[in-house]
Amino acid sequence: MAVTPQFSVADYAVFAVSLLISAGIGLYYALTGGKQRTTQEFLMADRKMSAVPVAMSLMASFCSAIALLGQPAEVYRNGSEYWMLGFAYFLMLPPVALLYLPVFYQLKLTSCYEYLELRFSKPVRLVATVVYNIQMVLYMGIVLYAPALALNAVTGVDLWGTVLTLGVICTFYTTVGGMKAVIWTDTFQTVIILAGQLAVLIQGSIDVGGFHKVWDIATSAKKVEFFDLDPNPLTRHTFWTLAVGGTVMMMALYAANQATVQRYLSVKSERAAKVTLMVTAPTLLFTLVLSCLIGLVMYARYADCDPKAMGKINSYDQLLPLFVMEIMRYLPGMPGLFVACIFSGALSTISSSLNSLAAVTLEDVIRPFTKNMPEAKITWISKGLALAYGVICIGMAWVASQMGGVLQAALSIFGLVGGPLLGLFSLGMFCPCANAIGAFVGLLSGLTVSLWIGIGAFVSRYTAPAPPAPEVPTFCYGFASNSTVLWGLDNVTMQSSVSIGTTGAPSNVTAGTAAVSVSSIYSLSYLWYSLVGAAVVILIGLLVSVLTGCSRGRRLDPRTISPVCRWMCRGLPEQVVMETERRTEDRQQLHNGDENQELTNGVPKEVSSFVEVETAL
Repeated sequence: MAVTPQFSVADYAVFAVSLLISAGIGLYYALTGGKQRTTQEFLMADRKMSAVPVAMSLMASFCSAIALLGQPAEVYRNGSEYWMLGFAYFLMLPPVALLYLPVFYQLKLTSCYEYLELRFSKPVRLVATVVYNIQMVLYMGIVLYAPALALNAVTGVDLWGTVLTLGVICTFYTTVGGMKAVIWTDTFQTVIILAGQLAVLIQGSIDVGGFHKVWDIATSAKKVEFFDLDPNPLTRHTFWTLAVGGTVMMMALYAANQATVQRYLSVKSERAAKVTLMVTAPTLLFTLVLSCLIGLVMYARYADCDPKAMGKINSYDQLLPLFVMEIMRYLPGMPGLFVACIFSGALSTISSSLNSLAAVTLEDVIRPFTKNMPEAKITWISKGLALAYGVICIGMAWVASQMGGVLQAALSIFGLVGGPLLGLFSLGMFCPCANAIGAFVGLLSGLTVSLWIGIGAFVSRYTAPAPPAPEVPTFCYGFASNSTVLWGLDNVTMQSSVSIGTTGAPSNVTAGTAAVSVSSIYSLSYLWYSLVGAAVVILIGLLVSVLTGCSRGRRLDPRTISPVCRWMCRGLPEQVVMETERRTEDRQQLHNGDENQELTNGVPKEVSSFVEVETAL
């Protein structure tokens, strides 16, 4: 039974103004400054941005619309343990800022995957690029479609009119305004997101009877829990999965994802890039706290009668929109502010994705064929790429609408490939002995294992017989105070998903009930996916590198090795160069100074053959 639409003229006006301001920011940067006439300005904002707006941009992109809808629903259903993900925001800062960021910044890259060719080989770079492009194209369509679907069911906002409007506006300001427009619209959208969350939290608390009552209800129902120290990796959310597994997942987002790396490479200096990360963490934590508190407020309101069991909503993704429409329908413009908040999360995620896809495609695929092309023409190509990906995004929203339960599997790909890519960059930066063959085999192995676990979990979840739902009154839905079972979940709806800023992944195992069997790997908590993928890439990559001669005979650029690793190894890359030079001298002595000896880049041809093998890979 659908809720009667309550969206008013004032709500539409607030929503429309937020979209027009975003479009206006893009138009402003298309007509000012360098007018986006170079690829450095269009893709990297001339590398002159300050730390605070870039930090706000990173926060807005992380808070996707799916996160804004999913995090409160997660707390409503399973309690406040998810709050512990906040530890991951701060634990990921030191390694990203000290180990990964200096390498990217010192190399002055546009596409972070350029690093993979500098360190390994072009095929390794191209495989990573293709994987990134596929998962981002899938992700963009779902980010655009999913919130529109949820809001349409509750507020009556036209589904495809909203999808088309958002897609066109986002593509417009990203294409004409470039990275500067993306960053400043994200900054504006951050304000909208925070304003929307605060409005919902404050009004929701007042409606329930005050936050002290919210806390009492949640506490008595045992919904307030923070330190579940269960070491079982099959348990969906514990302190260890959220703090440790979540840290690796966050590192994959901030150290091996073009959309984030590209933005903190757009700031003025390496120090400013580190400040950007330092500012991002507390803002992410603040939005997480707001989402979790909103989840507790929703539980306090619906503790006795669950809206899904009563037929008011079809899935828990629609719970927050329903809650907002019920508590704010008498406040003109406030539901519109909430919708603007949700779609600000969608716009910020999609715009950063469009810009990063344009950068990756240009630098990794097209640039090698445009060496003699004028800069102005290359810039137009990059704008055309952003436009093309915008059209693809809208098309993927339609595809997402036809996929049904496959939606969740498509979203999970985003989290599943992040770990292998993080492992690949880690292999290059921290293991000087790793070579291109090891990197290539390691990446394929990591992707295979990650996708095997993820797809296996998806298939096992949807093929397993559904547990019988408890008998409850048709008019009301009571939660047992100590229950963690998700009664009545719709198996073909998108619930908490693995992606940038999303809240979870499906699991058919609840705490303390995981059965030990061969198929238990499919019940592994989604927060361990990134760690597993990264570990496989590193271990297989090192093993294959050792078996194929390591980096012997190749001159490593010291800048491709993490500074901390160089310090710990006391200049190991330079030692590799010295070894190559020693072999050259030995070869020259053997031939008694033969002037006809063939050299390749200053190294005897025989000695450099290993380099040729790596390059040919």
